[in-house]
Amino acid sequence: MAGNSRDSGRSTLDRTFTLLDAFTLAKPSLRLTDLVELSGLPRSTCHRIAIELVELGVLEYTDDGRYAVGLRLWSLASSSPRHQELRRVAAPFMADLYEATGENVQLAVPDGLVARVVEKVSGPGSVRNVTTPGGPLSLHCTGVGKVILAFSEPSLLSQVLDAGLERHTAYTLVEPGRLTANIAQVRQTSLGWAIEELTLGACSVAAPLFDAQGELKGALGIVARSSANLERVSSAVRMAALSVSRLLASPPALPDPHRHGRTSH
Repeated sequence: MAGNSRDSGRSTLDRTFTLLDAFTLAKPSLRLTDLVELSGLPRSTCHRIAIELVELGVLEYTDDGRYAVGLRLWSLASSSPRHQELRRVAAPFMADLYEATGENVQLAVPDGLVARVVEKVSGPGSVRNVTTPGGPLSLHCTGVGKVILAFSEPSLLSQVLDAGLERHTAYTLVEPGRLTANIAQVRQTSLGWAIEELTLGACSVAAPLFDAQGELKGALGIVARSSANLERVSSAVRMAALSVSRLLASPPALPDPHRHGRTSH
């Protein structure tokens, strides 16, 4: 690292996360030259850290000479207690949605300027989409992302607008005024729609999930073919989300003092 004063004072952990931050939804796999450019780290540092992360299973080295996020990182994230209750409550309703539609069902939570997918149910007949468990989704062009924007603090929408709206297809809302109006509509209907805004041929519909305090916990959505019956899909998503929210808002059952023959005296 000699000759690079900007990097010399940084810890190994800091440099490692700087390298990992280079991976995004739009760039899920990167060559070493990409990692160097995106992270701003010296080539030798990038190469050393990337090799160590591959050995640990945090990254994977693909056949075409790229690095991609490995399953160990997702497994570690999945063990976090932060969203375990949400995933447990939502799981049976996600399974029901998949059985009813045959399409991708996903559960997402807010994570900074992106939505993070914490659970996904899909099958061979589901429309192909870019969602991966643990992966990020853009907030401005996905159903779950729009729901998060609609029911989070207004400052989040401002931050997303300030960061710039990336165009993924010809249908992506990249004009701040149009997106702001769209998010206001999501807030009124409690349904977030994105039709071919992220991927051509696919649309997404999502609804919010709230806890007992009315705080947004996440969004439940379906990614389906653009030709799907969106009215039917929307109704199914709305009902499932309401059921999940109802359970999240229910207080835990108190233990029965008379169980197992015990009585109070």
